[in-house]
Amino acid sequence: MFRILVDTPNREQRQIRCLHNECGIGRGDANLVMLQGWSIGQQHALIRRLADGLHIEQLEGRAALNLNGKRVNGLQGPLQDSDRIEIGDYRLQVIDEAPPAPAPAVHAAQAAAAAMPSPAHSPPPPAPPSPPDTGQQLAHPGELPADMTSYRASVHKALVKQMDLRRVDVRGMDDETLRSTTIKLIDDVMSREFSDLPKSINPRRLAKEVLDEAIGLGPLEDLLDDPTVTEIMVNAHDMIFIERGGQIVKSAVNFTDDRAVLSAIERIVTPLGRRIDESSPLVDARLKDGSRVNAVIPPVALRGPSISIRKFPKHKLVGEDLVRFGSLSPAMLQFLIMAVRERKNIVVIGGTGSGKTTLLNILSNFIPDTDRVVTIEDAAELKLVQPNLVALEARPPNMEGKGHISIRDLVKNALRMRPDRIVVGECRGGEALDMLQAMNTGHEGSLTTAHANSPREAISRIEVMVMMAGMELPMTVVREQISSAVDLIVHQKRFPCGSRKVAHISEITGMESGTIQLQDIFAFQTRASAGADGKVVGEFRATGAVPEFYEELANRGVAVDMGIFRNPENGP
Repeated sequence: MFRILVDTPNREQRQIRCLHNECGIGRGDANLVMLQGWSIGQQHALIRRLADGLHIEQLEGRAALNLNGKRVNGLQGPLQDSDRIEIGDYRLQVIDEAPPAPAPAVHAAQAAAAAMPSPAHSPPPPAPPSPPDTGQQLAHPGELPADMTSYRASVHKALVKQMDLRRVDVRGMDDETLRSTTIKLIDDVMSREFSDLPKSINPRRLAKEVLDEAIGLGPLEDLLDDPTVTEIMVNAHDMIFIERGGQIVKSAVNFTDDRAVLSAIERIVTPLGRRIDESSPLVDARLKDGSRVNAVIPPVALRGPSISIRKFPKHKLVGEDLVRFGSLSPAMLQFLIMAVRERKNIVVIGGTGSGKTTLLNILSNFIPDTDRVVTIEDAAELKLVQPNLVALEARPPNMEGKGHISIRDLVKNALRMRPDRIVVGECRGGEALDMLQAMNTGHEGSLTTAHANSPREAISRIEVMVMMAGMELPMTVVREQISSAVDLIVHQKRFPCGSRKVAHISEITGMESGTIQLQDIFAFQTRASAGADGKVVGEFRATGAVPEFYEELANRGVAVDMGIFRNPENGP
């Protein structure tokens, strides 16, 4: 018997107990330790007990198997408790709990249940189980169709019945106790009522899915563990779509029914102090790793509960990552770093899913550590590293309709907190007026995002949001506020192929004849034909215009590189 500790970036550590002398590691359902990712093989590695202890070897897969930083070639061991195993982004540690001995006979479900990954967050206890149905016995496996979803529903029903018959107080258990108790109950149910499953049903996989749906996020657990999946969209319990590599495809997994989807939503929002019910059918929330969650339930959602999860990157992105991904050029990155450090007010714009928040997060990390920063968001996503930082999050109303704290309330309060800079996750309404006033009253270098399809449309969008504040301001006054407050507009665009690029960096130069004047500093110029892989093809180019603050820096003797604005077509 031995334990395997698995660390995944931005996820809680999970423990897996192997009761046999061998343990498979890989992407396939037959493995006790299931890892996700395109570089992980179906049976990537194997841990095997020999006479002198535990050994490990790599069987297939592209990701290298490293032991204490050195690549494993062939069978290697015996493993020590202090050894560190690396497979792609995963870190494993093997703890030997018993000397070599014949493996005891155990139910497949018990081994599978021990191998379950930890939930994406600390879930609240499940709802109280329904009363037992004493008049109807659960169907024998031979009477059910050989379908994983049907078996999952049947095992889950039997699990709830056992919890009720044994009077299990799930609300009084901590997460670890609840998990271990549920594993034992699943094993007991499967051994008594589902001992002769069809060959087409993998007992380990079935036990895993039942456990995930009982105390976790169900089929979303595997998708959250997959580093190649960037977005998860649950349209209905049997209709789950994912975004992988910028392309949206239908996933093969699904929930058992609408009730299972609703249970997953409740496990997400309850720890955050938020609620979702018929009187409040919309909710914004987040997972522990910062991933953004939006949920909608009936009567608003006509096809059943819906979930949208935008996963937070497992690795913290920096400016050089954007250059490597082809999202902007080195000259554009250099310019944005200088703009943030020189306290220019910047608005990041773009459509839904274009990467506005990711870019805002990267820009925010260019703020010097000496500045006091206040961040304001609906659901906290920004991960700033400055030591003098205050993070604020809006709060929805409670069941009595009281206690609502809006983004606008937080912006007003932030002005009393002595901030050097204010970072607002997104302006959607009247808070835009308060943001402009903050930018105009000594909080230079503030950042925010807004939905717009071009820098010119962003001006109109900000005008509309200011009018939503309910102030009867003349349009001329609103435009003067915008032209004096906002210095730069950065347009992030998502192309049909899934590529995300900074399409424009524009400077607001003032007003003329009642119109706000814009000039592009950098722009992405697309070519007529796409590449062989279908991706957009184009070039990042400077327009030749030099922003005013760069000229001021040069006049003050600050060493700045004017060459980044040179347009080869226009000459030096």
